Amino acid sequence: MSDETSSPNHEAREHPLHMIRNIGIVAHIDAGKTTTSERILFYSGKLHRIGEVHYGTATMDWMEQERERGITITSAATTTFWKERQINLIDTPGHVDFTVEVERSLRVLDGVVGVFCAVAGVQPQSETVWRQARKYKVPGLAFVNKADRMGANFQRCVEQIREKLHLPAQPVQLPIGLEENFRGVVDLIEQKAYLYDDESLGAEFSIEDVPAEMADEVATARMELMEAVAERDEAALEVYMEEGELPVDMLKSAIRRLTCAHQFVAVMVGSALKNKGVQPLLDAIVDYLPSPLDVPVPHGLHPKTEEKVTREAADNEAMCGLVFKIANDGYVGKIAFVRMYSGMLKKGQNVWNPRTNKRDRLARILRLHANSREELDVLYSGEIGGVTGFKDVTTGDTICLEADPILLERIEFPESVIAMSVEPKSTADKDALMTALQILADEDPTFTYSLDEESGQTIMHGMGELHLEILRDRLLREHKVQARAGKPTVTYRESVAATATHRQIFDREFGGKRQLAEVELQVAPRERGSGNRIEFKVNKNDLPEPYRSAVQEGIEDALVTGMLRNYRMVDVAVTVTDAVVQVSETSDNAFKSCAHIGMRQVLLEARPILLEPIMELEIHCPEEHMGDVMADLNGRRGKIRDMESAGEMQIITADVPLAELFGYTTALRSLSKGRASQSMEPSTFAEVPAEVQAAMPQY
Repeated sequence: MSDETSSPNHEAREHPLHMIRNIGIVAHIDAGKTTTSERILFYSGKLHRIGEVHYGTATMDWMEQERERGITITSAATTTFWKERQINLIDTPGHVDFTVEVERSLRVLDGVVGVFCAVAGVQPQSETVWRQARKYKVPGLAFVNKADRMGANFQRCVEQIREKLHLPAQPVQLPIGLEENFRGVVDLIEQKAYLYDDESLGAEFSIEDVPAEMADEVATARMELMEAVAERDEAALEVYMEEGELPVDMLKSAIRRLTCAHQFVAVMVGSALKNKGVQPLLDAIVDYLPSPLDVPVPHGLHPKTEEKVTREAADNEAMCGLVFKIANDGYVGKIAFVRMYSGMLKKGQNVWNPRTNKRDRLARILRLHANSREELDVLYSGEIGGVTGFKDVTTGDTICLEADPILLERIEFPESVIAMSVEPKSTADKDALMTALQILADEDPTFTYSLDEESGQTIMHGMGELHLEILRDRLLREHKVQARAGKPTVTYRESVAATATHRQIFDREFGGKRQLAEVELQVAPRERGSGNRIEFKVNKNDLPEPYRSAVQEGIEDALVTGMLRNYRMVDVAVTVTDAVVQVSETSDNAFKSCAHIGMRQVLLEARPILLEPIMELEIHCPEEHMGDVMADLNGRRGKIRDMESAGEMQIITADVPLAELFGYTTALRSLSKGRASQSMEPSTFAEVPAEVQAAMPQY
């Protein structure tokens, strides 16, 4: 029995844990995530009118920049209810520049709805978000949207989900018609047809028998569904082998078990914009996606002993939650978005932050709905909400009880690949600029800023042109900072291409005392994207603490700036193979300096190279413009990875250096007379060709 019933200050929770669904809507840009979210809120009674992305009235796209551009930039959270279930929903961006919003949302969600365009199928960001979902072991459903669009192909989309995403996808619905003839869906489990009323915006629908012309198709698809379930679920297999049929209740419960176990992805179909197929999607969310009780219990480390600690999803467990997002509000200040894993969070309560080793007293607890909110007294286990009152909190922080602490795994974020200079227009704007930049950096872990010591400029680092453009716009409009921004530039990296060994002796005299240290270092290249690694082959007797720590610090400092153009060194393996310690004539500072100097020398000997970010570019292009587009890609140093047909369009996948893609959207429109479209995402870093590097300006 949970302990809220024994507390005189707080009412018992309205929705038990098994009736909660924490879900996210994820997809490629323009697949219809926000439109689907708006319909979910409308049909569940959260909204009294439908907001539209193309009119700038979508509730979940509340930022000015989102409404102007018709895209989602920041993940928006809300709570709604369907069939007595509490659905905590997060609508995430589809543009690769804002992938941080998807990453941190998936870290705290129990299930996802992947939205796919019935015309375009599986697109690059579709692959990215499902890869992120797999990383955090989040099960999901698939909703094939835009079945009313010209070129819609449901079966092709299902095959792409299986082949490109390697998911065990199986339709649980079939569309009734496609393109302009799309008018409803057939539920393969119930064997009923859902036909929607256009005048009531799809709020009213009729449930009828399967259309006669679809009887054979539905029978075949249902048989395939039952076989797919029976193959993976022992209880279902036993019944299926005996009776040749699975009862509706058993079919649903088996799909739920398999979905929670990542062995099944139910595929739905509809058209959110035309108000068709969303209510069955809501049914599937409550029927198949897990509650907080169905997912593995969260585990972390005891911050002092580093022993493994687990927390059960229960209100009477020790309190534990994860801060997955920071937002700044002009009225209530900094809001921390928190997923509660165990226990209860109460207004005015003291909480412990293991990262800072400090306690904070909560001011307010909020239930979030896009940019509006309502106050709560308690946030229960399994729920998502906003908290104010933290003095020092960042994305990824754990909150817990000081007497029973736990440190949950933090969230990892991709590195920035693009930079832009920004300068205040006047001295008076300088402080305002730095304050605003810090607020933006608190909110967005993929955004950083630094000071270029040579030029004196402040440099903004982000994930792409659009990312920096939005941040610059927010500086001017939201934070009222008068500043000038430069053109975006590529953020390069440096590495080594060879193995080298160097022995460094540090012998100096400071204050009349000799400082002597000696280390031997070896560096070698690592696989691209694997990061730096520092190893000690010298035993602890020959190099004891604190000299060992000093050597590591000196190595790390040396890797901060490269040998060619002062970009950070990456993918370097460093091995300390030997060291000589004269205890009476050395210090930890001597070993730190020795390691730093030795690293700079051995890096020079290991053939330093310059690396540039490579983007995976996907282009949808009409056949008649293929020649011009391919020729342009060759001129941009692009390497074609794949080509395939999709109806009247050709899909080109290519690897292209980011440096060659500034302004590419405009160029592609010109080449294709506005008919081609493109999307891109970071792929890897690769060595800059010698002739390109020679032509780059020297700094």
